[in-house]
Amino acid sequence: MKKQYTYPFSAIVGQEQMKLALILNIINPTLSGVLIRGEKGTAKSTAVRALADILPEIEVIEGLPFNLAHDEEPDIIRECFAVTGEEMPADDGLPLGKQKVKVVELPVGATEDRVVGTLDLEHALKAGEKRIEPGLLASAHRGILYVDEVNLLDDHVVDVLLDSAAMGINTIEREGVSFSHPSRFTLVGTMNPEEGELRPQLLDRFGLCVHIEGIADPDDRVTVMERRFAFEESPEVFCSQWNGESDKLVERIRQARELYPKVVVGRENLLAIANYCLEVGVDGHRGDIIIMKTAKTIAAYDGRAEVEQTDIDQAAMLALPHRIRRQPLQDIVMDIGPVLKNKMHEVVARDR
Repeated sequence: MKKQYTYPFSAIVGQEQMKLALILNIINPTLSGVLIRGEKGTAKSTAVRALADILPEIEVIEGLPFNLAHDEEPDIIRECFAVTGEEMPADDGLPLGKQKVKVVELPVGATEDRVVGTLDLEHALKAGEKRIEPGLLASAHRGILYVDEVNLLDDHVVDVLLDSAAMGINTIEREGVSFSHPSRFTLVGTMNPEEGELRPQLLDRFGLCVHIEGIADPDDRVTVMERRFAFEESPEVFCSQWNGESDKLVERIRQARELYPKVVVGRENLLAIANYCLEVGVDGHRGDIIIMKTAKTIAAYDGRAEVEQTDIDQAAMLALPHRIRRQPLQDIVMDIGPVLKNKMHEVVARDR
């Protein structure tokens, strides 16, 4: 079978904010995902698949559709075997294997049962036993859940996705059966605002949000064409040319994951975060918390153990645009974005 090659993440031209938001969520999945707003044909899905392709393989328990690690709670592992009708071997005999990080794509027409999971009715009718048929949230555990055109999904399904992304757990309740399994994943949603908006309550649940457009610089657009043509002509040769950059990025992500728990945020920086959110009119406290986590992740990605003001500035630009109170007929990114930048600069100047 001919090997399938994925376009290298490091070879993507431009779209730096989108690439940074994706990397930050890989380093720190508690950021609650990223919403990418903008035009079609701007490398959104290419970037998601490319990032997953270069990540190290993960160890999983074979024979289960939940992508469980061997160090999950023993009771969880035992129950996952039970609900799928498989016999659990002795603790020291768990069948382990390696696999690539999955990118699970959720189709627009997906039902709640397809997403969450349901009873295996065929088995129930044949054997008279209740068995769980896992959904997409089981497949996405420890991977990336990619939702194209998330604004066209049923609001209830989006709620389920965001709840699972925030809690790291998915619960299936069907016909007297209640079963929970781990579901920790990086949520990536894309949407074209011209096709309709998400409700503000749902927008707020995405940790980060970036707005992307087609590249305006002619030279960069030529580079996009040249690289794409080279990839399609000889994917093996093209990918090999970017192996070095990919390896550097993977190592940087690994180091950032290790450093993140050690990163500290001074109280003066926490006050700066609070001022950002108060000045631009953010409801609730989720924005403050996400900015703090994002700033810590940026610092770790840069190899620093202490958050600086520039980290907060960058984090605020990723975490706040979709959380600002909207004015009538005002576009959430195109109009508010410049206002946000000016307001942030005022806050920074005053605090200094």
